[in-house]
Amino acid sequence: MTSSPELVPLFVDLDGTLMASDTLFESALSSLKSSPWDILTWPLWLASGRARLKSNIAASSNLDASRLPYLLPFCEYLKSERQRGRRIFLATAADRSIATAVSDHLGLFDGVIASDGIDNLKGAKKLQAIRRQHEGPFVYAGNSTDDLPIWAGADSAIIVTNGSRLSERVSALCPVEKVFDSGAFHLGHLIGAMRPYQWIKNTLIFVPLLTSFQFGQLSLVSAALMAFVAFSLCASATYILNDLMDLDADRAHPRKRLRPFAAGRVPIPAGIAAMVALYAGGLLAAGYQSNAVFYVLLAYIVTSNAYSLRLKHYLLMDSVVLAALYTVRMYAGSVATGIEVSVWLLAFSLFVFVSLALLKRCAELVTHESGGRSMVRGRAYRVADLRVLWPLGVATSVSAVVVFVLYSTDPLVRARYNTPAGLWMVAVGLVYWLGRLWLKTNRGEMTDDPIVFALKDYGSRVTVLAMIMITLAAHVIDIRFLT
Repeated sequence: MTSSPELVPLFVDLDGTLMASDTLFESALSSLKSSPWDILTWPLWLASGRARLKSNIAASSNLDASRLPYLLPFCEYLKSERQRGRRIFLATAADRSIATAVSDHLGLFDGVIASDGIDNLKGAKKLQAIRRQHEGPFVYAGNSTDDLPIWAGADSAIIVTNGSRLSERVSALCPVEKVFDSGAFHLGHLIGAMRPYQWIKNTLIFVPLLTSFQFGQLSLVSAALMAFVAFSLCASATYILNDLMDLDADRAHPRKRLRPFAAGRVPIPAGIAAMVALYAGGLLAAGYQSNAVFYVLLAYIVTSNAYSLRLKHYLLMDSVVLAALYTVRMYAGSVATGIEVSVWLLAFSLFVFVSLALLKRCAELVTHESGGRSMVRGRAYRVADLRVLWPLGVATSVSAVVVFVLYSTDPLVRARYNTPAGLWMVAVGLVYWLGRLWLKTNRGEMTDDPIVFALKDYGSRVTVLAMIMITLAAHVIDIRFLT
């Protein structure tokens, strides 16, 4: 005779059931972030068993149980069941240290069953551990086919799934008490993690082509387009890597916590596979074009990864490296097309993007200041640093305008324009546009990315479009009184 569900203890799986991610991958990423060279010892740990691997990785990680992407409707159900008097246990193949931290944080469980560095409690082994804990009937909550041996020995089942196929298989083994939707993984979530809208930054590759006014030559356009594709693929891979390494910090951020990996909408293994494929595709495209473009892209990848893993945690270094990565894109366009770019133009790029990087940091600090927080999690900045970052950012904006004016006076540049004096109007537009961005930041209206903000901001779009039109007019039209 089946016991009443209220009197039957409930054993709950962790990975994919209680939370939308996998603690082994979460702790592995955390371990890599703090001790990247430990990855060389992982094969040795695995040779001693999966449980040993989990234990050692957990010991070397700094996983924060309070930041994990828990499935809130299921957690609310567990809370209500506990209030009704039901005994609930956490039964997981995750390492005991992680399971205990989760249990302590949630406060929902009467006990913890977990891997101990010797036995990996998965499938039949978990069922045996549950039997040692409780000899009578029990209910088990799980999410995958790995749990079928446990459901076969359970009194009834609770299923956390994103489809009906698992429910059909479980119902053939035992009664299904309740089904929770874990949220299906959609390709759109992974594409969102790739941030294709950020590819607009790679249009800097076309700058040498545009400033030399050779965009009518299809061979050069094709070369620049191939470099654009290569850089865009690798940039998306880097965004994925950055998000994977920044899970804890993103989950503490009011907006970044909604990113696909931070929210648990995209499995970490899927992200790693996509990252590898994108890097491979980008490098193949660059190598197909030329060795020079391949090496420039490789330098970009190394620098951007160094930024994601280490450099972004250092004061001001993060802003300088970000600006350098933008300038490398422009240089890649020069290498791809064979069009030499002015040193003044490269210097302008460096200054303007240092300014935008500092603006991004100031925007984050303004958000934290309004929320009553004094530091940015995962960064070396404090709200008090605004007193220094603000004037420094504005100063680099002014420097960018000055360098642009010097660029416009270069004899080689002036030779490309019928009315080179028209570039002074572009300089005025830069003053307005950069000043507008800083004012918007001061008002707390700036988003996490100034480039994305500029695309959405009407005033910015009009100003940038006007500067482009003026530049083209200065090239085509000969206005004598301005020359």
